[in-house]
Amino acid sequence: MTLDQLVAFDAIVAFGTFRAAADRLNKAQSAVSHQISKLEYELGFELFSRDAYRPSLTPEGEIFFRETTRVLESVHGLKAVAAGLRSEHEPMISIAMTATMSLDPFLSVLGEVGLAFPSTHIKVVTEMMGGPLARLMDGEADLIVAGLAGVSIDEVETLPVGSITIRPVVSPDFPAAQRSGVRSRREMQTYTQVVVSGTGGPDYDQSRDLLSGGQRWTVSDFQAKKSIIKAGLGWGGIPEHLMETELAQRELVPLAVEGFPPRHTEIFAIRRRDRPMGRVMSSLWKRIAETSSPIPQDIHTSPTA
Repeated sequence: MTLDQLVAFDAIVAFGTFRAAADRLNKAQSAVSHQISKLEYELGFELFSRDAYRPSLTPEGEIFFRETTRVLESVHGLKAVAAGLRSEHEPMISIAMTATMSLDPFLSVLGEVGLAFPSTHIKVVTEMMGGPLARLMDGEADLIVAGLAGVSIDEVETLPVGSITIRPVVSPDFPAAQRSGVRSRREMQTYTQVVVSGTGGPDYDQSRDLLSGGQRWTVSDFQAKKSIIKAGLGWGGIPEHLMETELAQRELVPLAVEGFPPRHTEIFAIRRRDRPMGRVMSSLWKRIAETSSPIPQDIHTSPTA
């Protein structure tokens, strides 16, 4: 049994066919098939049923795949450790954060890492919507802090770091706030919805909860969005931590809108598996892991409303 055989096995399961796995691994399909045949011969049982166009795992294959996943996770970890041990201090660590998440929970971690590695430049940028994921996959960020919408879990490692709630709000003087109850979509189409544009480009556009048929204003950040809504010029969703004072002072009030409930999103620290960690990144990842908290199993996505 070899690591290459396990990697080929994992790739077939991940991509559905021997051909797709071969393309992913930059190998001939015959070579991948040969690796699996040798592995099955050594194991003494078949991993795949080949009766249909797409190979499916046999009962024995399903059990073996679970164990293979654990082995490959350990190998990835060992490679990351080895890369960190042989590396020098990175000249810069780039972090892209979703604008819906507060930086406050990370300040102590960033401060500790900064003190431990004073020669490393720590760059933190704020991105909207799919922006953090775009920066990660383009290689412009070593680490992102964002939700899992659009993330290919097989390509990344994640650590839970917290959660946010985005709630639709309006000025108390806004017409829709003058009576209690749920506002219908038809009524809300007569008002201006304020939305934040993404920074990830069309390939990472995560815009959702956009009310069709109504007037829409688009802004570049949540501060501008909040100012417009406070001025009574429209409605939209804002992360609760960005409007605690305004809610307490009733400069903004929650709005119940049909199809636009408050959205709860779990936020993760995310890094690419195929990019080895140097000493500084390893230290940062370890500190985040030490301070991270378990995430509930029910994971939701956040709106732009």
